[in-house]
Amino acid sequence: MLLPDWTVLNAAIEWLSHGVLSWSWWQIVLFALAVTHITMISVTVFLHRHQAHRALDLHPIASHFFRFWLWLTTGQVTKEWASIHRKHHAKCEQPDDPHSPHVYGIKTVLTRGAELYRAESMNQETLARYGHGTPNDWLERNLYTRFSWQGVGLMMIIDLSLFGAAGLSVWALQMAWTPIMAAGIINGAGHYWGYRNFEAPDASTNISPWGILIAGEELHNNHHTYPTSAKLSVKPYEFDIGWMYISLMQMAGLARVKKTPPKAAYGDIRPVADEKTLEALIANRYEIMAGYAKGVRQAAREEFEAMKTRSADAAVIKAAKRWMHRDEEKVPASVAPELAKALAASPVLTKMVTMREELRQLWLNTHVSRDQLTLDLQGWCHRAEESGISTLREFSLRLRAARV
Repeated sequence: MLLPDWTVLNAAIEWLSHGVLSWSWWQIVLFALAVTHITMISVTVFLHRHQAHRALDLHPIASHFFRFWLWLTTGQVTKEWASIHRKHHAKCEQPDDPHSPHVYGIKTVLTRGAELYRAESMNQETLARYGHGTPNDWLERNLYTRFSWQGVGLMMIIDLSLFGAAGLSVWALQMAWTPIMAAGIINGAGHYWGYRNFEAPDASTNISPWGILIAGEELHNNHHTYPTSAKLSVKPYEFDIGWMYISLMQMAGLARVKKTPPKAAYGDIRPVADEKTLEALIANRYEIMAGYAKGVRQAAREEFEAMKTRSADAAVIKAAKRWMHRDEEKVPASVAPELAKALAASPVLTKMVTMREELRQLWLNTHVSRDQLTLDLQGWCHRAEESGISTLREFSLRLRAARV
C-alpha cells in the first residue's frame, strides 16, 4: 500500500491557503486597492476620455496596456462602453438615456446600474450608431470582444495563485468595484446629488471636488459642461487625479491632450459690445454665466438681509437662495411659488433674474442673425449699466472686456 507524500500534500494545502506570496492581510488589502485604482484609471483615461470623447490621443503602448488590463479586470468591450456613454450624452435625462436616475429612479441606477449597462449593450442599434472609431483590430475581434469573460476568469486564477483562498475576496472586490463606482455611483449620484459649477443642460452634478476615489469622475457636472475636455477639474479647489496621470503620460510621450476646458480672457473694456464680445460670450457662456450666478447670490444676500428685517417668510428666502440663479426649466415645481414670492418682494432680484434669462437667449436664439444678436447684446449691456444695480453694471463692464 502506497502512503501519501505528506510533504507534497502539506505544501499543496499551504499554497491553497496562502498562495505563492504569503502576504499578510494588510498587504493583500493594499494590493486590492492598487489594482482597483489602476482599473478606474483605465476606465477614465482610455474608455471615457480617449475612446468615448476623443479628448486625448494615446501612444499604442499605453492604449494596448489599458485594453489588456480592462479585459483582465472588467471584461468590458470598448465598443459597447463607448457607444453606451455617447448615447447617454446624446439622450441625457430623456427616455432613451441608458441609465438616467431621472428616468429609472435613483435606487434602480445605484443598485442595478450594471444591469442597465448589460441590457443596453445588447442593443445593436446603439452599437451601430454610436460605436464608430473604436478598436477593430485582430486582438479586439479575436480576443477582447470574442472572449470577453475569459479575461476576468484569468484574473481569478492569478488572484488565487498569488493569495490562495484570500484571492477570491480580492477578485470579488475587483469585479464589484467598477459596477458599483462607475455604473452605480457616477451614473446615479452624478445626476442626482452634489453641487453644480455650471448650468449644463442636464441634471449632472459634481459628487465631490476631490476626484480621487473614482479617478476624477466625481466631477461630473464639469464633464457634462465640457464633455470633450481631457481635464475634468475647473476650479482651483478641485482635483482630478485622472488628469494628473494624463499629464504624467504626456510628459513621457505616451499621451497628447487635444482639448481642455475653455477659459475666458479679458482685456480692455470695449466702448460697446461688438461681434467679438458676442463670440466670447457664446464660446465661454458656461463660465460667464457662472460668474453671473455669483453676482446674483451676492445681491441676494444683501436683499435677504433687508427682507429678514421685514419678517419675510424663511421658506421664501431658502427657496430663492438655492434656485434663483438656475434656468427656469430646472426649478422644481414644488419651489416655484416660494421663488416667485421672493422675487416679487425684491425688484432688484426680479431685474437680475429677468436679465439673466435675456442674456441666455442670446445663444439659444439660433434663428437670429449675428448682426441682430450683436445689437441685442449691446442693448442688454446698456440696460444693465443703466439699471442702478451695481452688480449688473460691474458684470456688463467685465463682459465688454471679454476675449476669446
